[in-house]
Amino acid sequence: VTVLNMRAPGMTLNRMPLFVWMNLVVSFILVFAFPTLTVASIELLFDRHFGTRFFLPQQGGDPTLWQHLFWFFGHPEVYILILPAFGIVSEVLPTFSRKPIFGYAFVAYSGVAIGFLGFLVWAHHMFAVGLGPMANAFFGGASFLIAVPTGVKIFNWIATMYRGSLNLTTAMYYAIGLIGMFVIGGISGITLASPPIDLQQTDSYYVVAHMHYVLFGGAIFGLLAGTFYWFPKITGRLLDERLGKIQFWLSLISFNLTFFPMHILGTDGMPRRIYTYESGLGWDFWNLLETIGAYLLALSILLMVYNVVKSLRSGERAGNDPWDGATLEWSVASPPPPYNFERIPVVHSRRPLWDTKYPELEMAHAPGTEALTRGEAVKRDEERIGASTIDAPIHLPSNTFMPLLLAIALTTAAYGIVYLSDPNLRFVLSIPLIAVGVVLTFIAIFRWIQVSRIDSPHVAH
Repeated sequence: VTVLNMRAPGMTLNRMPLFVWMNLVVSFILVFAFPTLTVASIELLFDRHFGTRFFLPQQGGDPTLWQHLFWFFGHPEVYILILPAFGIVSEVLPTFSRKPIFGYAFVAYSGVAIGFLGFLVWAHHMFAVGLGPMANAFFGGASFLIAVPTGVKIFNWIATMYRGSLNLTTAMYYAIGLIGMFVIGGISGITLASPPIDLQQTDSYYVVAHMHYVLFGGAIFGLLAGTFYWFPKITGRLLDERLGKIQFWLSLISFNLTFFPMHILGTDGMPRRIYTYESGLGWDFWNLLETIGAYLLALSILLMVYNVVKSLRSGERAGNDPWDGATLEWSVASPPPPYNFERIPVVHSRRPLWDTKYPELEMAHAPGTEALTRGEAVKRDEERIGASTIDAPIHLPSNTFMPLLLAIALTTAAYGIVYLSDPNLRFVLSIPLIAVGVVLTFIAIFRWIQVSRIDSPHVAH
């Protein structure tokens, strides 16, 4: 609702930052994916405690139904994790390439396509179940198809960097690292989209390698890029770039040392979810490398923690716009005031801050069309939609801890339900936890509704 109804004046959907676009897609995925997990969990709860038989084959239930319900949530969950990282990279690369993102519309709508197609591929996790040739063919084809919008993003990111004035900061390193690692994970994903190949590789370490290249090499590298990029805006201090680049190379090398050998182990037949194995199977050397890599990867994360603590205490002051950014967050103080903007800005292009800083720059335009500078384009847009700022009061949501309390309350009640079937813990632990969780849930909801009507004490000035 915020994205669709509360954008700044002039910020059409076609002018939104790509990070916001990806989070909009993720919001829709969350709305449609999580209900199936909720239904599956409730049915499992009833099977455990109330005598139903949704998933009990000996009583006429179907355990395959659990797999369908779980994976209908589980595969969109992958895109819930990776699309925000794609959005971060789509902001970092243009900033440090000193040029607009190549193919803005393609990058935005490929994210929408990924969100839609993500609901059509869940059963590629179930090729070994025996769904039949027609189902396997459909889900295999859909899994191949979803690689297309992902490839669109990869090529647009590369084209953005092509002939750009690259500033190789740590954030840029991690963004480029995401591209490389995600491509490797995507290639292994394409092999797993083939039912006969998947039948050989399923439940092996090959799948573990694929998953980590996509989610660690993709999502975590993207989050680290975003951390180095927005940390100055959040805290007012820069992270140490020297430490950051050491951490990047350490994490990149140790990540590949940890997870790349898993492709070989999976192909050699090592099953996943085992903690030990017989010697002489040919797996010893590769697992030793993975262990060394895992310790080095942990060291790289500790280095990141040290960098954050050190920078918070004595890091270089960042200023409002340390990266010469083009989006609106770089126009306010670092860290931003509670109200963000003293006046609601009016947006005239996809790079609104550059409109202000560089009015003499020529806007991108199609061959044969009129060339305009950013300043001229802003003046034309102002004539069409109004002034450059709006002197309306800034709306702030009320401060409240009630959402956090609600989450704790629901977790407490759910934890109590887990032990409901144990007669030794039912009255000692389970029922008291359920009662406390339910009471706190109602208190949190009631207070949340109350405080939502209270105005924030912060006033723009």
